[in-house]
Amino acid sequence: MNLIIQGGALPTFLLERIVAATGAAAIEPYLPQVVRLRDARRTPEFAALAPLIEAEKLDWAFIEPGRKLTDFGLICFDMDSTLITIECIDELADFAGKKAEVSTVTEAAMRGELDYRESLSRRLALLAGLDARVLARVYDERLAFSQGARELLAATQAAGLRTAILSGGFTYFTERLRIELGFDFATSNQLEISGGKLTGRIVGDIVDAAAKARHLSRLRDELGLRRDQVIAVGDGANDLPMLAEAGLSVAYRAKPATRAKADVAINFGGLDSLLNLL
Repeated sequence: MNLIIQGGALPTFLLERIVAATGAAAIEPYLPQVVRLRDARRTPEFAALAPLIEAEKLDWAFIEPGRKLTDFGLICFDMDSTLITIECIDELADFAGKKAEVSTVTEAAMRGELDYRESLSRRLALLAGLDARVLARVYDERLAFSQGARELLAATQAAGLRTAILSGGFTYFTERLRIELGFDFATSNQLEISGGKLTGRIVGDIVDAAAKARHLSRLRDELGLRRDQVIAVGDGANDLPMLAEAGLSVAYRAKPATRAKADVAINFGGLDSLLNLL
């Protein structure tokens, strides 16, 4: 594998330790502020150095040599805190005066400390009775795209990749994003609304971590792709099964448990810094 480190200057002492930890055969300048270490192995010793790399505000990735964007046929994004900067459920809760309560549960779920289904049910119950018109206000007033999201999406679409949003969030947001940005596919949870107010429940089956992974596998098979032709991007424990189904897994501004299992960790650059690797 190649180990690519990007985002700024890599201190010599740290570079030497990384070479020793990974057994890299050569160090090559790759792009401005990007260094490539050829024939590197991902080892426990590298994992121990990752916090030092991140302390220097650098991103890292293990990737097979020679991979190009056009080698892939599908890219799948989580939505909340990945494709967009917010957690939509937390912003909805703000209108109900319960953001702190809901955010605490959200954070625990993203760290993998709570079952996602349980955490979603607990959070939704706090939104019961909220005027459904606040959905439009969250989308119009608070939703913002993550740094580099539009650029990465445009590049992948231009390269011929199919694109998908696989989210444990809500269809009100994923469908508007699908239409606005030209995604090929989107799936998420449908909020139940009665009398113009949220009931605190979901319509149909909950889209949880396992469902996101199943949707990725189904799309991959329908498109006739191999696992190594799929990219998945996420940030939380709820994304780990989906990331495991992809040939290239990307942890974006992610929780430690997610970074530890991903091929690519983008903690400081934008989503479009993925393009430097391909």
